[in-house]
Amino acid sequence: TDGMWDDFAGQDGLRDANIERPALYIVATPIGNLGDISLRALQILKEVDVIFAEDTRTTAQLLRLLNVPLNGRSISACHDFNEARAASSIVEHLRSGKCVALVSDAGTPLVSDPGFAVLRHV
Repeated sequence: TDGMWDDFAGQDGLRDANIERPALYIVATPIGNLGDISLRALQILKEVDVIFAEDTRTTAQLLRLLNVPLNGRSISACHDFNEARAASSIVEHLRSGKCVALVSDAGTPLVSDPGFAVLRHV
């Protein structure tokens, strides 16, 4: 290989993928087939400090099914009714040097999800 995939090589096929800090990651989730999750999405969900989700229960279930441990992290809500407050919270996490993931119930946040307001705020 030409070294392009070296950051991802490892015994388990995935290694530290150089998660940036601070950073806001917009994470696409599967729309029906768990096998559609990307390796990068899995890595980010495992390594971020904070996860914001459209529905915390749905995201918690998804993480369990994908064997992504929370390791003491909580999942914070970011939905139509609290998006301004969630956006402010995300900015504060970023200012303190944390790495944040924003996920929707299915697909990529932003198209018709609260993520649009968050990105405008950030």
